[in-house]
Amino acid sequence: MEKLKSKLIIAVDGYSSTGKSTVAKIIANKLDIVYIDTGAMYRVITLLALRNNLIDNKTIDEASLKKIINDIKIDFRYNKDLAFSEVYLNDECVEKEIRSMRVADNVSAIAALDFVREILVKEQRSMSRGNSVIMDGRDIGSVVFPHADIKFFLTAPPEVRALRRYKELIEKGDNVSYEEVKENVISRDYIDTHREHSPLKQCDDAIIIDNSNMSVAEEVDTMLKYIYKII
Repeated sequence: MEKLKSKLIIAVDGYSSTGKSTVAKIIANKLDIVYIDTGAMYRVITLLALRNNLIDNKTIDEASLKKIINDIKIDFRYNKDLAFSEVYLNDECVEKEIRSMRVADNVSAIAALDFVREILVKEQRSMSRGNSVIMDGRDIGSVVFPHADIKFFLTAPPEVRALRRYKELIEKGDNVSYEEVKENVISRDYIDTHREHSPLKQCDDAIIIDNSNMSVAEEVDTMLKYIYKII
């Protein structure tokens, strides 16, 4: 492994279902640095809202969510058997539940709320203190870490991303259709890029990677080549 800077910040942004978390986890393991899945954090808040019946047909009871959001604890715990960190809500592992279509259908609306983003961005910055980190999400390079050492932006056509996501869900035993997943991907793209607060956008200094025809290994190798140039 190359010698790292005393503190290295790697930002990975991009559209939904571009495999940001997958490549970020692998790179974190290869460089022995901290990986933070910000998308999982927004999914946890979405799950919290759903469990408390605060979402009705995409309409969110914001006042009630504000009352309970500060009383929860979100943390990541490394699972040796799975070789990655799972996300916990108040000491309960919710890794599988937050990946459901029910959560996916509502997470972009939750992530568009300014008070949710304010709380989680503060938490994300806190998690990085004193550590070299790779963090993935929608606004890492633009908002959370605008001065990151290196920024990546992952993209692929919605049809490609929907097919990948569909296969993942089917393998997990979820009963979903490709059209349902595609509709979700397109809807999330629109909400993520048009929301008022911290919309998804490609930073001018980000390295764009279209992974439509790339394997995960090829994508990781490409990203590591860029990273090794700065360490």
